[in-house]
Amino acid sequence: MPKVEPRTLPGFMELLPSEQILFNQIKDTIEETYKMYGFLPLDTPVIELSEVLLAKAGGETEKQMYRFNRGDTDLSLRFDLTVPLSKYVAKNYGNLSFPFRRYQIGKVYRGERAQKGRFREFYQCDIDIIGDGELDLINDAELPSVIYTIFTKLGFSDFTIKINNRKILNGLFQSLGQKENSVEILRIIDKIDKIGKENVVEELRKINIDDSVINKIIDFIEIKGTNSEKIEKLKSLGIENETFNKGIEELEFVANNMSLFGVPEENYMIDLTIARGLDYYTGTVYETFLNDYRELGSICSGGRYENLAEYYTDKKLPGVGISIGLTRLFYKLNELNLIKTNKKSISDILIIPMTEDLSTAIRIATKLRNQGIKTEIYLNNKKLKAKFKYADKLEIPYVIVIGEDEIQNNVVKLKDMKTGEEKEIPMDDLDNIKLFLK
Repeated sequence: MPKVEPRTLPGFMELLPSEQILFNQIKDTIEETYKMYGFLPLDTPVIELSEVLLAKAGGETEKQMYRFNRGDTDLSLRFDLTVPLSKYVAKNYGNLSFPFRRYQIGKVYRGERAQKGRFREFYQCDIDIIGDGELDLINDAELPSVIYTIFTKLGFSDFTIKINNRKILNGLFQSLGQKENSVEILRIIDKIDKIGKENVVEELRKINIDDSVINKIIDFIEIKGTNSEKIEKLKSLGIENETFNKGIEELEFVANNMSLFGVPEENYMIDLTIARGLDYYTGTVYETFLNDYRELGSICSGGRYENLAEYYTDKKLPGVGISIGLTRLFYKLNELNLIKTNKKSISDILIIPMTEDLSTAIRIATKLRNQGIKTEIYLNNKKLKAKFKYADKLEIPYVIVIGEDEIQNNVVKLKDMKTGEEKEIPMDDLDNIKLFLK
């Protein structure tokens, strides 16, 4: 029978067990933080009706969707978690309590060109706060606290949450007579960190923006100083535009209240170049960077949008949210050796039975598991040396040996694999096994 070469599609990530353990630890840290802030879990289908997903999609997104037919039904794989959230909230509006705070961690699919660090299947970790008709601006100040908590828990300290407000940029463009070009201008200046100022200027010229207007845009986004100094400089520009001034007011409010939520000022800054390319953001926007590893790009981003579910309902549902692209983040951190796989097994104890009758070993394993101890039984018939080698290779911290003598004396031998220390523990004391573990 001919063999099929075992291979994985480009753009899909598979990990060794030790890497998967680390990946899961990071995912669990993110999820536990979301829960700590009171976000509710949500899980939407990976496959949706194409007409549902396409209601909000278009352009490049539509080209990247995995779309197929099953019988007469037109189906697609979800390409993000926001559109399914929109559908969910519209569909379940009457059963939800608002503000609706949800988190979702799941895989999404995009048929992008496969390249290093870019994936076609990847995990997103999202939170959103959805209001019914309105949503207080204080929510925008809380989300940076979630970002700060997550990356602090992951062991990072030198990172910056950059914030801006789309109203400021939109108001500026209106005052410059560039309202019709505002979305395209935002997309271009959003890339200034990646392509540099000169290339931004060239791209603006290509959409027929006059040099005098371009110079005002560049001067504006290059405003320097502390957060409070930037706010004062924005006010001093004297731009008589209601949207512009509303944006300054909102940005100042969010920046002032972030410290109230425990975000140190050294970990956030106002950056007027942050625009977020997606045109549905209407107010506050965030991007987060590791200061020494800017090549990673934004590791967590998001912002405020005016109406989450406008394609599915007439109800106005404003919201604010953030997203972490976990698969890409993990890949990049691993590539730069910023995270290390320090666990090869999740077992706390390996039980090695030395008798044909496994009943005692199984009973002990059950007793330990009932105490929350991750316990594995070595069930294969190998020599004792091979069994200890297995525990050593997987770096399982403790081994319990059970032979005829131990059963007869009603004890077990507990070996610390790191120090080599052995203890005899009465079986009756196994109900308190944690007292014998370091």
